Amino acid sequence: MKNTPHFFTLIIGTEILNRRRQDAHFDFVSKALASKGYKLSGSFVIEDDPALIVQTIRFIVSHPNPVLFSFGGIGSTPDDYTRKCASIALKDGQLLVHQEAKAIIEETLGDRAYPHAIKMAELPKDAMLLDNIINNMPAFSLEERYFFMPGFPEMSHPMVDTILEKLLPQSKVYYRHTLTALCKESLLIEVMEKMPKEVEFSSLPKLHDEGWRVSISVASDDKALALESFQMYEEVLKAKGIVYSLEDEA
Repeated sequence: MKNTPHFFTLIIGTEILNRRRQDAHFDFVSKALASKGYKLSGSFVIEDDPALIVQTIRFIVSHPNPVLFSFGGIGSTPDDYTRKCASIALKDGQLLVHQEAKAIIEETLGDRAYPHAIKMAELPKDAMLLDNIINNMPAFSLEERYFFMPGFPEMSHPMVDTILEKLLPQSKVYYRHTLTALCKESLLIEVMEKMPKEVEFSSLPKLHDEGWRVSISVASDDKALALESFQMYEEVLKAKGIVYSLEDEA
């Protein structure tokens, strides 16, 4: 993609929020993106509520260059709202019979496609199909950046791998430097304020029995900028006589 994509996951399922099922999507997608040198900008776990689904999709797509991985709610049961909600949020609100999806469902299920499973062929306008290697029931995408997949990890995760290979054929190298210092993070705020916008940094304070510690992590796809920014922290720590240790770079 020409501009830097901002990746989001939308995990739909009341059964996750009431803990009847454990989420597996966040961990998988975040690791898959990390292997390409990218990260998630946000991840949402919401219940099966049509208004909330629509609002969340609209919020996500309001961001610059968004890419959405949505999991759940594209089946044929009464609580599968995602197909309709995607159309309301991104298209004209209608669902149309996708002839290719209809043919796949009929060929795969035969008479069992009716009266319920065939509803999965009702998709938003201009939907493109995503292959399902497990049971052949297609998922779909819109505008080649909004991807709507089943809630079952064994079905959706191969789709994510395929999508990322297409969107990000070349991995981005990210240079990261991390240290842990024996001090409060407040002593380093002035350095944080000087971080270039091209640099990702984080500060994680920890309180131990022997006192405060803070882990500082600095990363960028610009190798020299990452090192230069990290050394700003080291210079302050050395000047103040604060003990710190370096962690393995990734």
